[in-house]
Amino acid sequence: MNLTAVELKAFVPARDFERSKAFYQALGFEVPWSSQDLAYVRHGPVAFLLQRFYVPEHAGNFVMHLLVENADDWHAQALAADAAGGFGARIDAPQDRPWGIRDFTLTDPSGVLWRIGHNLPMAAER
Repeated sequence: MNLTAVELKAFVPARDFERSKAFYQALGFEVPWSSQDLAYVRHGPVAFLLQRFYVPEHAGNFVMHLLVENADDWHAQALAADAAGGFGARIDAPQDRPWGIRDFTLTDPSGVLWRIGHNLPMAAER
């Protein structure tokens, strides 16, 4: 019996499907495949499925966590892409969290909350 998992993807809701695709592309993701209702969105080895589906209560309680090498660089990219002004996203400043991650929150145009961060050195290593 082989129970090896190969991949896990979330289906992320989009109120305005085309605007959401443009938002993620502005952040540096690519969309190698898309239909009228679903898009495969990736950045390097990580991916999710963006879907033309929107229920406010669902989108407003949906959270994605993206672990990156440098959260400050991703924050700078989000600011450079004008994610707030151009797409109505909400972006908070990066902070060191007590659970050992430096991250920032980014709320996409549909209300999906992203936590984008990198691991901090362990307390014994600091």
